[in-house]
Parts: sequence; structure tokens; C-alpha cells
Amino acid sequence: MYRIVFFLIISFLCFGCNKKEHKTITSLPYYNEPTFTPVFVNKNPELLKTINHTIADFEFLNQDSVVVNQSSIENKIHIANFIFTTCGSICPTMTSHLKTVSDSLKNDDLVFLSYSVTPWIDKPEVLKAYKESQGITNQNWHFLTGSKNDIYNLARQSYYAEEDIGFSKDSTEFLHTEHVLLVDKTKRIRGIYNGTLGLEMNQLIEDIKMLQDEN
Repeated sequence: MYRIVFFLIISFLCFGCNKKEHKTITSLPYYNEPTFTPVFVNKNPELLKTINHTIADFEFLNQDSVVVNQSSIENKIHIANFIFTTCGSICPTMTSHLKTVSDSLKNDDLVFLSYSVTPWIDKPEVLKAYKESQGITNQNWHFLTGSKNDIYNLARQSYYAEEDIGFSKDSTEFLHTEHVLLVDKTKRIRGIYNGTLGLEMNQLIEDIKMLQDEN
């Protein structure tokens, strides 16, 4: 739905342009609320101040038992998704698709964060085995575990991982989503994608390139 709205807005803007004046979208929108209504600010510093939603501070362990926190993504673009190692449905597909994205964009300023939604099962050694089994060698891809409550709150309140339907849920309700989130260097959400769809992942690659060109 969010991508349909996004392209409808672009189409509307383009329709309003005559042959003498062509306006093109040169920047990704911002998403400031769980409804994922796109907000375009055209790099206006004053308008940018209205985009006040950012990813909250966090601290978890990765597959190597190394602490990963907000400092790990400081001034870096990052991609986030939510998986669990015993998932036999969407998670393997998402991981495979994100591996294609990772392999296409080798960059020290690009970080992948895959949060476990069953952290009581997915201890660091389990996540390490999972990462190896998926053939992932990217050192900037962290599979994270920690407090269930902290992960679920971060997913729903910061990443809007389930959009508005999950915003008011708590950690007693299981989190399972195909969404992949793109977050810029200022920790603002700039894209949401269906991680099970290859075409969406191709779009993610293009959007990451656009973000990298912003700065």
C-alpha cells in the first residue's frame, strides 16, 4: 500500500508539469509515523525539522557476542529486518534476498541489522551458525539478540515494523513481518519494502544508491 501511495504521489506531481518544466523526484521521502505516509521535504532545513522521528537508542549482542548499539550505525545508512532462525516461511526468503542486496553493495557505510524475534532461542551461537549457513560473510551484517521486550518495542515503536497495526501492540503479541526498513545516516526512516519480493529488493538497491548520493 505504501509503495502504491508513493507512486501515486509521484504520478500526480509529474502530471502537473508541462512540457517546458519537468519536475522529478530526486530524493527519497521520509516516514514520520506508522501509517507510512510519505513526506517530501526537498532538503529544506526548516521542513526537515518537522521530521522528528528517529530510531531510538538500543544495545544488543550480535552473532559474535559483540555489543551492537546506536554507535554502530552512527552516520551510516542501515537496513533492518526481523527474523527468527527456526522460521520456515518468510525468513529464509528475506535473508536470501537481503544477501543479494548485501553482495551488490559492498560499502563500509552500509550496515545490515537482522533482529531476532525469538531471542530466547536465538542466542549468539545460534545466530552465528545461522549466518554461516546462509553463506553470509559481510562483517557489517549483524544478527542481533537480547531482551525480547526491548527488541519488540524497538521494532514497533521505532521502526514501525508492522506499520500502524502493530504500533500499539506489546511484547506479549508475537512479531512476524516481511518488512525491511531503510534508515538514513540521521536515523530517519526512508523506505519500507516487502523482503519476500525480489522486485522490492531491486528497488531497495536503487534507493540505497540514491541515499548514498544525498551526502
